[in-house]
Amino acid sequence: MLTHRRSLWTFALLAFVASGAALPFQNCFCAAAEKAGVKITELDGKLRLEIDGELFTEYHFKDVPRPYFYPVLGPGGLEMMRHWPMKDLPDEEHDHVHHRSLWFTHGEINGQDFWSEGQKAGKVVHEKFLEIKSGRDQGVVSSANKYVARDGKVICTDRRVFRVYSRPNEERLFDFEVTLFASESEVTMGDTKEGSMAIRLAETMRLKSPKGKAGEGHIVNSEGVRDDDTWGKRAKWVDYFGPVKRQTVGVAIFDHPQNPRHPTWWHVRDYGLFAANPFGVHDFEKKPPGAGNLVIPAGQSLTFRYRFYLHRGDEKQGKVAQRYQEYAAEKAEK
Repeated sequence: MLTHRRSLWTFALLAFVASGAALPFQNCFCAAAEKAGVKITELDGKLRLEIDGELFTEYHFKDVPRPYFYPVLGPGGLEMMRHWPMKDLPDEEHDHVHHRSLWFTHGEINGQDFWSEGQKAGKVVHEKFLEIKSGRDQGVVSSANKYVARDGKVICTDRRVFRVYSRPNEERLFDFEVTLFASESEVTMGDTKEGSMAIRLAETMRLKSPKGKAGEGHIVNSEGVRDDDTWGKRAKWVDYFGPVKRQTVGVAIFDHPQNPRHPTWWHVRDYGLFAANPFGVHDFEKKPPGAGNLVIPAGQSLTFRYRFYLHRGDEKQGKVAQRYQEYAAEKAEK
């Protein structure tokens, strides 16, 4: 009797497979496989980037002062950035309207301000996408942009490449590469602290609270300098960590070993602004005005590369120094 039942079950299974129908476990496998990796979807005015089926960030490029990434979600989907001015939430400061989550620009390019959003500020205008590619191991976005002064004059252009990786654990790794082109004439990246590769962190991660009291966040750099003393110092990397929903998480930014003026200076503030800036020597080191100017001759270009590493814990728990060494070795091999 048992043998007869097994024969019936075997026959039924073979018939089911022969019919071309998917087995339940096949459906599960296909669904998991479809979510695996990095998926990039173009929506109205923005790109949506997902890692293994979960939102990581969105790239906003239409009708904005400059392209920016918002939100920026770290381990466990925790929100690592300030929401304002994209969204007005309780308990967030409304200072520095131009601190839009995560972005790249500079405060003085041929005398034009592209950092702020005042009446005299210029805009970084998205021109076109050169590549949008999803993938199991990584996703890639490449775009062309132009820097337009208030009077409509194009000062320079850039090509930027954003590469996000699918990792086996909760950590988030993504690379940002920008090549500035002196496409119109000679370009001078001016000596100012207002720049350049930046993120505005979640309010709970701040080194100091809005009322000026000590916050729960901390800052440390590759040279062992900590907290307030990290501002204006040169370092290979900086890590800014603190609590989000009672969980300690951090954002580290790595300066590419072959970047001009490596190791870079850091415009990292106790209120959550965190930026790599290779142009602010006058402010950071009290040298004469213009000491930090960097000139790109007409027709030539200059490339900067940075890696963002979003992790759990402080810099030791997140193994930030080790991750930087991996990054440096990886780039040296290419």
